[in-house]
Amino acid sequence: MTSPVRLCLVLHNHQPVGNFDRVFEDAYNDSYLPFLDVFESYEDLRISLHTSGPLMEWLDRRRGEYLDRVADLVSRGRIEIVGGPFAEPILTMIPPRDRRGQIRRYTECLQHRFGAAVRGMWVPERVWEQSVTADLVDAGIEYTVLDDFHFRNAGCSSDLLHGYFVTEDNGRLLKVFPGSERLRYLIPFGKPEETIEDLREMGERHPGAVAVFGDDGEKFGTWPETKQHVYDDGWLRSFFDALVENGDWLETATLSSAVDQTAPLDKIYLPDASYREMTEWVLPVDRHLDYETTKHEFQESGHWRQVEQFVRGGFWRNFKVRYPEADEMYARMMMVSQRLERLEQDGLGGGDLEQARAALYRGQCNCSYWHGAFGGIYLPHLRNAVYANLIEADNLLDQFEGKSKWVEARADDFNFDGRPEVRLENDRFVCLLAPAAGGRMYEFDIRRSRHNLLATLTRQPEAYHRKVLAGATDSEAEDVASIHDRVVFKQDGLDQRLQYDRHLRKSLVDHFYDNDATLESVANGQALERGDFVDGAFETTIRRNDDRVQVMMTRPGNAWGRPLTITKGVTLESGSSELEVAYRIDGLAPDEFFHFAVEFNFAGLPSGADDRYFYAADRQRLGHLGAMLDLYDQSQLGMVDQWLGVDAQLGADRPTHFWTFPIESVSQSEGGFELVHQSLVVMPHWLVKGDADGRWGVTMRLQVETEENSGSARQYEHENQSPFTSSDRAANELECSMFRSEVSRRH
Repeated sequence: MTSPVRLCLVLHNHQPVGNFDRVFEDAYNDSYLPFLDVFESYEDLRISLHTSGPLMEWLDRRRGEYLDRVADLVSRGRIEIVGGPFAEPILTMIPPRDRRGQIRRYTECLQHRFGAAVRGMWVPERVWEQSVTADLVDAGIEYTVLDDFHFRNAGCSSDLLHGYFVTEDNGRLLKVFPGSERLRYLIPFGKPEETIEDLREMGERHPGAVAVFGDDGEKFGTWPETKQHVYDDGWLRSFFDALVENGDWLETATLSSAVDQTAPLDKIYLPDASYREMTEWVLPVDRHLDYETTKHEFQESGHWRQVEQFVRGGFWRNFKVRYPEADEMYARMMMVSQRLERLEQDGLGGGDLEQARAALYRGQCNCSYWHGAFGGIYLPHLRNAVYANLIEADNLLDQFEGKSKWVEARADDFNFDGRPEVRLENDRFVCLLAPAAGGRMYEFDIRRSRHNLLATLTRQPEAYHRKVLAGATDSEAEDVASIHDRVVFKQDGLDQRLQYDRHLRKSLVDHFYDNDATLESVANGQALERGDFVDGAFETTIRRNDDRVQVMMTRPGNAWGRPLTITKGVTLESGSSELEVAYRIDGLAPDEFFHFAVEFNFAGLPSGADDRYFYAADRQRLGHLGAMLDLYDQSQLGMVDQWLGVDAQLGADRPTHFWTFPIESVSQSEGGFELVHQSLVVMPHWLVKGDADGRWGVTMRLQVETEENSGSARQYEHENQSPFTSSDRAANELECSMFRSEVSRRH
């Protein structure tokens, strides 16, 4: 070949905000470190490396020697550092100001840490909308990598994708490389010679071609069974040997050298897209199944290759529709971002604002906002981490504004659904209420613990549940498979644990059941709903005085066809750690019993642990937080999570029956199918009848005490102290320059 083929190997190493320390450690030992160990000895090879901000912070705290080795390879031109938004957000999900801010902040930190210019960036999950072009360029980015799927959707045939293109928005020019989907599946799952042969054929058709592999570094050791395959069985060394042996016509190149040494193929405008699998996962379940059926039919007929580029799945933003809880996190994130922007527009700034910005950025980390082959939104610890950072940002902004003890409520369309919600808060709690959706409470933040007790997840059908019902096993696969193809069950009997909810698992959800309904029938979803209050719209008024605010919600509805009116009041006082919830039902017959229940959910309180338990009014333990309890004529039920540092007590002013049961989902992650504890339901219930005026009422009090020195608080403080997010730029530059000096001494 007259001109060599350039292969750009672009590794994307990432762990999300809030992931367990052992997961970081395992990924380091199984992927990041062994890859570097093998790569270092191949002097002629070059790669481009992107490491996400959350992972970089962990490496800086725990494995600084690894970063020093990377820095040495950067100085020798063997590794190009690829930037990106600091906390790995989906760019289209966050405001433009935060896109630019995240990219600039991380670029600055990387350049100080590694002593080299950052010219390109990784687009998280390759989620693309053309309008982000201008933001990337304004943030100092010259080029990026997307999937060839984006380019094929724009009308390009695969044979034309042998270099990079130029795209434009509002006069800003950005260079864009198409990452090969075929290489994503060949590396490391195919034989090295298959990749070599593909590149040889490309070079014969297009001398001087540029081919790009861009994918997760965790494929090299962390994904199931890949450590044995990639390292123990020698796949990576065989692959690198093959690259070296074919060095007369094939060279590895960084993205920067490809840009500097080759011209763009053409100009292009790309449609909204992500990688192919992501566009399938976002589809509603029935459409996803239809998509798969249609795809298989075309594959069997031999026509898939002809129609593939014209077939698209869904739009990433609709994950906020697929999972209402993702939309809740998004809306909460936007509250913080908009509040920070308002303060800046008023000309204010300072340390607390910068610390709040860092917490906001962490709260934008993408992994808990969607779901596919990875656990994503189904993983409670990832949702909890997002809320922890958003609550921390709010706390810092309160400090900045000099708030001490206060209570306030305001109504606005906080979740962008065209209907008003109510934000009720004091210096202890933040409560978000949705009067138009059953008057439910859908967020309950404990400020001191930085924890949302309503970071729940509703169980719903998933396309992969048909595999769970089919009962397939991983014994069917003989070779190492991509996580998109594996079928592994981490527990037995998961097909018996599938259950779907008829309503969102939130609090102040009002139920009417048959009088003989049981704990089991309610827990397994067989009890019939006899009223129309669960999702019905409530009218709302807010009553205020200096130290007390009450939100009153009223709905005329019916149960068993009988007209009833429910009025519920949620009251919060300044400085109080108690939420008062009062109910009144009008229209009841004095001689007829109705079975009325109020559902509360508590998230982030795991089951099956000795230090997380229910207790009665006399503090007697009643079982762990996954226990199914059927209690009669109680005045109070308590819940303790000693690690989180939360002690919650729900009491009532009249004898009350309590049901409790866990909400557990069957979900998919890269490790296989598993049962995940999402929340626990506490449901006070009564057989009610009217007084002489046809009324019945109860007042409940939810009191939450917290421990400042809890395990979760210590972990949060530890995980969020890093020179990569210093609030003072001068200090940041000093620390980063100190890192460089240390690197020079070691090498």
